[in-house]
Amino acid sequence: MLETNLKTVRTDMKTLIKDAQDLFREATSVTGVKAEELRARGLTLLDTAMAKAQDVQAVAMEKGKEVADSADVYVRENPWRAVAISAGVGVLVGMLIARK
Repeated sequence: MLETNLKTVRTDMKTLIKDAQDLFREATSVTGVKAEELRARGLTLLDTAMAKAQDVQAVAMEKGKEVADSADVYVRENPWRAVAISAGVGVLVGMLIARK
């Protein structure tokens, strides 16, 4: 579900940025009231993009805290198992580094 949300937000961000770029390009060739209107629309699009980026950051931070909390609970409940897993990962990484 998180991956789907991230893909959707990424697609929305790309679309918003492309639309803002198009508006700014068009605004450079136009003067007067029309140019101000286009610039205002572009700034609104950029504000929307920033708001979506902040929402995604907040969700990612929350999910990260949940994962850290669950890892902390697991390690507190199974300290020797956590030590064994850490040692196994260390041995595997050491073997991979030693091969090169």
